[in-house]
This record gives sequence, structure tokens and C-alpha cells, in this order.
Amino acid sequence: MARNITPRSEDYSRWYTDVIAAGELAEHSDVRGCMVIRPTGYSIWERIQQDLDARFKDTGHVNAYFPLYVPISFFGKEAQHVEGFAMECAVVTHYGLKTQKNDDGSVNVLVDDTKQLEEPLVVRPTSETIINSMYAKWVQSWRDLPILINQWANVSRWEMRTRLFLRTTEFLWQEGHTAHETADEAENEARMILQIYKNFMQDVLAIPIYDGPKSETEKFPGAIATYAVEGYMQDGKALQMGTSHNLGQNFAKAFGTQFQNKAGELEYVHQTSWGVTTRLIGAVIMVHSDDEGLVLPPKIADTQAVIVPIWKKDAQKPEIMEYADEIFMKLKEAGVRVKVDIRDERPAQKFFHWEQRGVPMRIEIGPRDLENRKCVLKRRIDGEKLFVEVDNIAETVSAQIESIQTEMFELAKKRRDENTVKVETYEEFKEAIENNKFVLAHWDGSAETEAQIKADTKATIRCIPFEIEEEPGKDIISGKDSPKRVLFAKAY
Repeated sequence: MARNITPRSEDYSRWYTDVIAAGELAEHSDVRGCMVIRPTGYSIWERIQQDLDARFKDTGHVNAYFPLYVPISFFGKEAQHVEGFAMECAVVTHYGLKTQKNDDGSVNVLVDDTKQLEEPLVVRPTSETIINSMYAKWVQSWRDLPILINQWANVSRWEMRTRLFLRTTEFLWQEGHTAHETADEAENEARMILQIYKNFMQDVLAIPIYDGPKSETEKFPGAIATYAVEGYMQDGKALQMGTSHNLGQNFAKAFGTQFQNKAGELEYVHQTSWGVTTRLIGAVIMVHSDDEGLVLPPKIADTQAVIVPIWKKDAQKPEIMEYADEIFMKLKEAGVRVKVDIRDERPAQKFFHWEQRGVPMRIEIGPRDLENRKCVLKRRIDGEKLFVEVDNIAETVSAQIESIQTEMFELAKKRRDENTVKVETYEEFKEAIENNKFVLAHWDGSAETEAQIKADTKATIRCIPFEIEEEPGKDIISGKDSPKRVLFAKAY
């Protein structure tokens, strides 16, 4: 077990915080509820951005940017939306400060009450309203559709209890906002984006996903349908990793976003919105990491392999470093993201450093390795050591990148599947939730039953999984008919 990391079995929440600290991913800032994402953590977000951005653009989406500030009057135009976000909004009311000198020479900084805004501005919790105000100006004809826009931005949602990456007052995300001619086009868009998210999370983050619609109670305020991707964390809780919303015509009617159709008649556009956040970094930590620290899938690791040169005598250093450079160039030419650790530290300290930062592979080279034209490759996920001919190093490391990526997904999927159970009675349900399981149970579709389950167990309907086949049964509480099982779990 690594120093300064609490074991998962002892305190999972503390373990999560320790992994972030040891890996130098992020830390709390002096602004309550906000975080500073350090370079190691931000490099993961950059990889996420780059991959998702390419996927969006491959499907015809383009990037734009909209204001951070939203007039408060905009929120009153869509009733469900304002009710859903009202308690989380930060509001700007003034635009200036004034100073007041004290007798001791210090200065007090105060809000200048003479500089009050005519209309308060909400700091963006999400952008449906501000974007719709522009779409209403841009859309005139069916020829202006579809609009397929995404933005990479920050948002603010005032949180009382914060946790790094998972729930902070300010966080980073992407939010897509599209406008379509027909209801079918909007529905197809919402589902297509959900599939993009699922493919990305499984192929790149190595996290198995349940995806499907949310219940009416859990859907996005103002949407007619919300689709979610849900991951299983090592403590048995679910994490909503992304959502895609079919907004129908609700926001279009609120903002007057109309177009002249091919028959010359005015219609309201059909819209979607969708997004993922820096919460994905939290998911990677909680799904893959261990008691030694961070474990990263190779596809999002900024450093996929680190070379650690080792020598006992100073006279050996030049040759060892030359050997390290040779290996570095072979890997770099093969497209591997690789570093050489040239720091003046003991080898054990270097090993510990890179293990806690989750680098997938460590390559050790010493005098004997130089003499035999070999090196030692150690895999982060299981500690397995491979003794590799340097002439084959590029092929071996490239193969290990693919193998480790696949193995990490399969390990996470095995853990999830072993902890997903079907139940027939409410007693079985409560026992399974108490034991931190994902539970597939029949539900009668009523908000009353859903609310009772949440009150009794703190479990919620995470989604109605597409992959679960129709299986008629009886609701575990009411005994009423149910067409298929839904996914319940406690959640972050």
C-alpha cells in the first residue's frame, strides 16, 4: 500500500481525496466550493476534449461560444427550467467596487451600491436560455436548419457540499445545443449523442456504461425526454457521466424560435441539448484506481510510458542516458507518449512518483540492461514485469497500450456485472441496495413508488437501460404491471 493513501476498504471517500492529492490532479481553492485543476489533472481533461471534439465534428457539429452571464428575465420564460435551477444560481447585481481607507493604512474593499445593474445577471448554470435568444434571431426558414452547435465552457451551480471533480461550484464542460426541423430529427440527434458518449466512455475511458432514458422525475428541467449514461463506481454507487436531452419545442415556444417550413407555414423548431463535464475525471479515478494511487487508461494518459534510467556509479550515467534516449526515440517515432525521468532522485522515489500518477507503463534500464540490450517493462494495472529486447520495444509497448486498455475495460465490466442483481421483492431490493449493488427491478412507472423507494433507501432510478430486454413483471412495492426492469442505485 502506498504511503499517504487511505485504503478503499477503510474509507472510500478519504481514499478518493488521497488519490487526487497524491496524483496532484486538483485541490480546493480559496474560493469556497471551487477547485484548481493542476496540470496533471488538466491534461486528462485535454485528452477528453480532443477525442470528444473530433467525434462531434465528425457528425457535423461546430464549436461556438456564448456569454457567461444570462439576464435573469430569460429564466422566467421556461417555467420548469427556472424551477429546476433556481436554488443553484449565482447572481451578479453590481458592476463596481469602492475602497475605504482605515486609520492604520489598510484598505477595505466594498460593493459600490451606486453601481447596481438594471437587471441582475445569472452566472451561467447552463445555456439553453441565452442560446435560444440567439437562435430566435438566426432561424427564419427551414433552410437555416439544422443548427448543430457545441461549446466548451465553464458553468456555475452553487453547491453546499462539494467534492473535487464530482460536484463543485464551478466546473468545466461541453454543452451541445441543436435546432431541427422535425421532432424525429431532434429525437435521433439526442440518441446519436448518447451513443457517442457511450462509445467514448467505453472505448477511451474504459468504463462500462448503462444507457437509457431517465424517469419523468429525474429528467432535465424543461425537457420532454432525458437520456443518461451511468457508470458503476468501486464503492457501489452510480455516477451519471453524461446526459442528452430532447427539449422538444418547449424552449422554442418560450423564445419564439420559429421557421417557415417548406409549405410556407410557421413552425417552432425542435431542439436538443447535451453535455459531459470534468466529472468524467472523477469517474476514471473511482472506476480504475487502487490503493497505490491513480490508474489511467492509456488512451487518456498524457504519459503512456516513462523511462527510468538507473546507475550505481556516475561513470555509468552517460551511457545509460544515451540508451534511454535511444529507447525514447523508438517509442516517440511509434506514436507513444513517453518521458524520460532525469530527476536527481533515487529510483524507488521515481517509481513511487509515477505509480501515484497512474502512468500505464514504467520502463527501467540499468547497466545490465544496457549490456544485454534489454529493459524491464512494468505494467501499472497489475505490477506484471516484462523483459523486453530493445529492438522490439516499440512493438511491445504499442501492443501493451492496446492490451492494458482492453483489460481495464474488462476488469471494470466484470466488477460491475458481478455487482448488478435482479430482485423480485422489496425486501430483496433493500438488502441489495444496502450492500451497494446495482439493482434491476420492476417499477410501475409512478412517481409515488419512485419517491417511496428514494425515501426508504436513498436509491433512485438511474435510467431505464436500453440493453435490458422487455420482461413483464410486477412492481416490487405496488404489485402493478411493469413492462421491463429499470436500474436503481445510490448515486453521487
